[in-house]
Amino acid sequence: MKKYIILAESGGDVPKDLIDKYGIYTVPMHVSFGDVTKDDGTFPVTDIFEYYENTKQLPQTAGTNMYDFEQVYDKIHAEHPESTILYLAYSAVTTVSYQCGLNAMEDRDYIVAFDTKFASAGQAFVIEKVAEFIEANESASVDDIINYATEIRSRTHMGFFPGDLEYLRAGGRVSNAAYLGAKILSLNPLIEIDDGYLIAKKKYRGKLAKVSKKLIKDFTEEHNLCKDYVMLIFSPRLPEDLKAELMEYTKSLGFEKVRWVQTGSVVSTHSGPAAFGITGMSEK
Repeated sequence: MKKYIILAESGGDVPKDLIDKYGIYTVPMHVSFGDVTKDDGTFPVTDIFEYYENTKQLPQTAGTNMYDFEQVYDKIHAEHPESTILYLAYSAVTTVSYQCGLNAMEDRDYIVAFDTKFASAGQAFVIEKVAEFIEANESASVDDIINYATEIRSRTHMGFFPGDLEYLRAGGRVSNAAYLGAKILSLNPLIEIDDGYLIAKKKYRGKLAKVSKKLIKDFTEEHNLCKDYVMLIFSPRLPEDLKAELMEYTKSLGFEKVRWVQTGSVVSTHSGPAAFGITGMSEK
């Protein structure tokens, strides 16, 4: 019997091997293509890009609703009646999911919620570290786990380049003027997640292959990242030869383990194709 069962939204982009290894459950977020709404994870991410290219309409994303949570809470409880569900949530300030998850906890006293204050690979990173902690500390209490998760969250950092600013423009997240200026000047804005919020930081000028390496180096130094493990983030259509080059470059900086994490449908709708980023944990 497992003492704790981890649950996260699909937008956490937790890799399948980690889901299988730690018995992690996911609850879907949603993407609407016009009048048709689909669960994140049930269709190829590239469908989003093809839909936008064909219609010039950006699909709409939606968080996990209360009904989704009620269904998965009850499913997990039926399968693991003696276990505590640890809901390690997608950043609460970016979506209604967290509040829906809390609302669905009413009359279900076997659930503990924790806002990771991250999305995509940042959320996945926190989840993996918590899963490792639980596996290594079988007698850990809920308070022990939450205290550990809080520490890991404070030391985790995530930054990325959107793959195509046209997707941010179409979604209303950048103005037409800012979009055109960035295109003309070949600017790549760095987006970081800070206390749950997506914040535009400095801009890198140049082609993706060049600025991606600079991002890895700058991010590693600025946040004093632990060299034992780092995640590299990508959305579909990032060239395979560039991925291989960036993997080798990251290893050359002394990282022992490098994992690629692909963005799912929710994150890719906003980042566009060929996005790139990095997630790691600072030294104590």
